Amino acid sequence: MTTGSGGSARFDAGEAKLEPPYQPADFRARVRQWCADNIPAHWRRTQTGVSEAEFVDFQRRWFATLHSAGFAVPHWPREWGGGMSVADQAVLYQELAAHDAPRLVLAFVGIHHAAATLLAAGTEEQRRRHLPGILDGEIWVQGFSEPEAGSDLASLRTTARRVGDGYLVNGQKLWASGASHAQWCLLLARTDPEAPKRKGISYFLLDMATPGVQVRPIRNAVGDQHFCEIFLDDVVIPAANLIGAENTGWQVAQATLGAERGMTMLELAERLGCAGFRWLVQAAPSDDPVVADKLAQLETEITGLRAMCRQLVADVEAGTAGPADASIVKLYYSELLQRLTDFGAEIGGLAAHTALTKPLSSGWESGSWVLDFIGSWEWTIPGGSSEIQRTIIGERGLGLPREPSLP
Repeated sequence: MTTGSGGSARFDAGEAKLEPPYQPADFRARVRQWCADNIPAHWRRTQTGVSEAEFVDFQRRWFATLHSAGFAVPHWPREWGGGMSVADQAVLYQELAAHDAPRLVLAFVGIHHAAATLLAAGTEEQRRRHLPGILDGEIWVQGFSEPEAGSDLASLRTTARRVGDGYLVNGQKLWASGASHAQWCLLLARTDPEAPKRKGISYFLLDMATPGVQVRPIRNAVGDQHFCEIFLDDVVIPAANLIGAENTGWQVAQATLGAERGMTMLELAERLGCAGFRWLVQAAPSDDPVVADKLAQLETEITGLRAMCRQLVADVEAGTAGPADASIVKLYYSELLQRLTDFGAEIGGLAAHTALTKPLSSGWESGSWVLDFIGSWEWTIPGGSSEIQRTIIGERGLGLPREPSLP
């Protein structure tokens, strides 16, 4: 990337690609140099208050830059463009966070959730169609939650009825992040209304250009429209777009949610430990012992989180992860993020309470503390709320008796 006098960025990282196998001795130095050469200058300023079109364009170009270097999907299998070791992934995410790189906001669902689902349960034909498409910049959205089925996802009411070589789908999805920009959707729908609620659900790949699909952005109090509603009116999905067997969508979805609680946490923990904590230290008064004590406590917690994430990813790779390990990490990150951003809002002064915008390509720890704190609550709900994570930890991790089922 090169920059002009105005700080605008031109992405041209094709010559910097690092081919596996990676050499641990010089990998950090090579990534560090790549970051210095390719991370867009002043991106936080130029991505604050921009239009949706400018945000999407920036995200696409940044994804292409990372992909050209071999850094976009390091967690994928080598045959699909990944193959980086856990240790090197930790180094990569550390350096991207330390150099304050933009996050892949729009690509997140595609490179993590969609890819994990396809690799775990997709057919070879589905993988060959969609994994290269994700690498070419296709944007995906997750169509799970509904107005009456959020944390209790198994209560979803969207229906899919088999008709010939396809399924006729009707219903509504809610809180679909980035749906207004997406080309594909990971969709859960009920295919057997008579079955127990977890056993009558199927998992589909939905082309968002299909007739009958309508997306409505949900604009919040400060003007953002990250979340969307998706309305499905007699939408026909080809049977070839069914993931796994009919009525096994609940089991397939666990692979999708497992990706959110697994590998993605490695990157998020490093960003919280680098960018997030750095912004917090900069906001803090330097001569207040109470503040210093709180910063030391948060730094200790962040260090523990980072170690837990690396261990989880290593255990998953080795096949030794416990049934509740991912839930422990997800719960810990969610609530630590809340504590850190809450403290930032407490010490950030008037500026923290009056900021109405933040860089669109940043994470949940941008330094706009009140907006960050409000956004942090998002992490305690999707992908299994904190209450559900505690239930999983108690039942699957500690072997406690299961909660009684409601009639």
